[in-house]
Amino acid sequence: MRSADAATLIRVVIALAAAWLVLLKYNPWVIALMIGLAMLLDAVDGYFAVSEASGGKVGIIDYIGYALGSKKKAFKVNSYRAKVKATAKFGARMDIAGDRIMEYAFWIVFTYLGLLPLGVLFLIMIRHSFVDALMGEKGTSSKMNTSFASVVYSSKIGRLITPVLKFLAFAYLAFVYVSGYPIMVGYALVGLLLFFILLRGAAEAYEAFAG
Repeated sequence: MRSADAATLIRVVIALAAAWLVLLKYNPWVIALMIGLAMLLDAVDGYFAVSEASGGKVGIIDYIGYALGSKKKAFKVNSYRAKVKATAKFGARMDIAGDRIMEYAFWIVFTYLGLLPLGVLFLIMIRHSFVDALMGEKGTSSKMNTSFASVVYSSKIGRLITPVLKFLAFAYLAFVYVSGYPIMVGYALVGLLLFFILLRGAAEAYEAFAG
């Protein structure tokens, strides 16, 4: 098994375990830590894929430089990204599948617990199902050609905001259920998260039709 796929599998297991611990009203700090760890593994599996494809020639410093926008590091990393796509046909799609399982686990749990209305879950499922189908034809959403999608989806800020909001929203809702934190803060975080999820979905749909 590729190290990137192993990272995807591990983060899915961690996320599912964290969602289960919410139901058990376990220590919310532990749950938040597990959610953060799962999100972190999602951020580094790309490095594992490129490093493995390069035979270890791309180190963590190279990948961080690439992520931060270094042209020199980007040239080095991108020279192996094509090899990743050639040797891991389903790698990008498996990564997205892992993302969806992790996310659905928390949406479903918090809906089941009555913290979120059922309509939110339906909205998320519809958004992901249609957008994933559209982007599946393109192959991957890692590179956008249209300016709108590039700014909203592929920019560093665009890629950072949504996972950060997911962590904050899901972790806080765990505190709401387990420790009785004010639900209105959770609603505010979920509202922001939904806005960016739908905005990024619109960018992907636009890319699929116009890119």
